[in-house]
Amino acid sequence: MTDPLLAHATEYGRMYARSTSETFSVPSITTVIGQQAHSLDGWFGYMGASSLAKDPELPQHLSSPAKLRQAVNKAAKAAEVYRDDAARRGDRVHNYCEQVALRALGRTHRVKETREELASHGEEAFAARFDEWWELYRVEPIAPEITVWNASVGYAGTLDLVAKVNGRVCLIDYKTKGTTRDGTVKPLDDKVVMQLVAGMKAEESLVDPVAGEWEPWKYGENPVLLAVAIGETEVRPQRANPDVLKHHWWKFCALKRVWEMSADVAAAGTALLPVAPPSYPAAAAPAGSTKLA
Repeated sequence: MTDPLLAHATEYGRMYARSTSETFSVPSITTVIGQQAHSLDGWFGYMGASSLAKDPELPQHLSSPAKLRQAVNKAAKAAEVYRDDAARRGDRVHNYCEQVALRALGRTHRVKETREELASHGEEAFAARFDEWWELYRVEPIAPEITVWNASVGYAGTLDLVAKVNGRVCLIDYKTKGTTRDGTVKPLDDKVVMQLVAGMKAEESLVDPVAGEWEPWKYGENPVLLAVAIGETEVRPQRANPDVLKHHWWKFCALKRVWEMSADVAAAGTALLPVAPPSYPAAAAPAGSTKLA
């Protein structure tokens, strides 16, 4: 997956600039959506416990408090390790999908190299299933990895693909997913609808990141919003329900306001200040108090 040239990691989340010579000014679509509260406490607890239970050296650690603490500390990081591994896998799969689109457009591509990278990690099945979906749906790519901007609300983002499927313009977002016990791809999260509708509501798309050249967004008029779950056993595309788009858009705008308020609070300064004990004049000292020499 091509890392957008105008995206920057900041203390306020990922943000975008208008050109490579300007500073960042608006949050990314995913940063805005990330303002939605969600608890992973149960999942983190399960991953830690599962990791500890599967540790082959656990019986040996039980007789050593020091080694047992090391095993517990390792298990406590299991969720983070899993998350980071999944993110890297997602990047590899997205990168392959982008190269397939570039090849179809007759542009320079690295399909062979990115597929080999997936194979080196035992992940070639993702590429095989994606190829099957691509051919079955006869995807006609228009613009892979296209950066968009909305100045009215104040956000930017990079869409995985704009393409035609069965004659309809589609805004497509890929999600790399694991496999359930019954062999099907794991379900998508409804948050992807917010991501897609924010892309649809863009006002401009990037032409030249160095010069900071943008053009009016050409694909926001009634496109099909397509979330594509890519797994090792199947690829499952799902269309965002047109009847609910306005509600997800309003929610996205509300989350953008939350992001703004959070940034304002962080920039306002220290929220809690220390309080020194009161200093009493000698005549007004509380009864029974003793003045220190």
